[in-house]
Amino acid sequence: MGGQPHVVLQPDEGVAWYELDIREHKGGLLLQLWASVEAVMPELCPEQTAEGIFWPGAAEPMTHARANALLAGEPVYLDDRFLQKYEQNAFYDSTPVRVWEHWYCSPSYRGQWSFTDCRRVGRNLIKVPMRELYKPKPYREILHARSFAVDPADIAHVDLNEEHVVAKVQRLLDTLLRLGTGLSELGDTVGLNKTALELTGFDHAEIAANGWMAYPVLGRLAQVAPLDMTQQAFLARCKSVHEVWQRVPNGYLKSLLEQAGCPRPEIRALGSLKLLQALLNVVETLNEQEEARDAFPSDQEPDGWKRRNEAMAPLFLNNDLRTADAHETIGQCLVTLRSLGFDTANVNDGYGRALDFVMDGVIDTLNEIASAIDKLLERGKYCRLWRES
Repeated sequence: MGGQPHVVLQPDEGVAWYELDIREHKGGLLLQLWASVEAVMPELCPEQTAEGIFWPGAAEPMTHARANALLAGEPVYLDDRFLQKYEQNAFYDSTPVRVWEHWYCSPSYRGQWSFTDCRRVGRNLIKVPMRELYKPKPYREILHARSFAVDPADIAHVDLNEEHVVAKVQRLLDTLLRLGTGLSELGDTVGLNKTALELTGFDHAEIAANGWMAYPVLGRLAQVAPLDMTQQAFLARCKSVHEVWQRVPNGYLKSLLEQAGCPRPEIRALGSLKLLQALLNVVETLNEQEEARDAFPSDQEPDGWKRRNEAMAPLFLNNDLRTADAHETIGQCLVTLRSLGFDTANVNDGYGRALDFVMDGVIDTLNEIASAIDKLLERGKYCRLWRES
């Protein structure tokens, strides 16, 4: 055959085209066949819809019309890991907000859409009315929420009053504000002029007016803390806890202790934990002797200011966990946790309970320091009022 004819054949259904190439080859004919099949069409797949999907415990599918008609607000419970998508992406706002005595975590996207009325209940649950879930927002967000919905039958076995991580962070913040005010007033007695804001980094007026908006560090600390938290996530959160409370300048604490009579050469090399422990020892001794605030400044070395104070153990533990970076270090921290009363068998299922224990311990210790200072300052206030009367 002279030439190389091509023959285009009529395609079958589902095949774009056939092409047949006929060539001479070693005294015979060589037939080559090509075909094109349309496997994927260029059109976008239709977006999955939230219309007509079933929610756990529901007898019939939910639609926008049905959800909108639920004026009473049929509740849906979500595992709070629903929030992780929004907490870990700066494009979303998921800052917790307290309204009266309830905490709300309602993610939003740049003013374009928002979840509403997402209230924290129990340790790891979000309660939201079905009607609010179906308010205008992309279908993918409703479907995302659906993937974390909890069967109502399982809610019966959950303590809905258990404290969640956001409430713990607020307790920590409240304690720090008290401590900052007490340290500031204690400094006034010896001529040290520092405000609570300068000492703790938190402004009481700002928080009262705008919540946590000016302090993203609080939002990061209050991110979802599942019970099955990994060891690395636990250690990272312990580091965040330390960074939030450990803001009081060491120089200020050293000045307080020096004014209280502690030898300057001995306090010069102390870190923040040892300084706080020394201050607590001094103040507790004054309280035991029912002294007033004017007894705090002294030119005599106070008795027992260097002693080990067991109340400080959670802060030392938190510091150890903050710097833990080896298996041996973790093992020692678990021993310390056990010595403080924590059942370390719980970590086999995750470190969520360990985080609760550490945060509660830190809050209790800081509260004890703040209360001791308040007690000393209050006694001095009553003595001054009695003298003036």
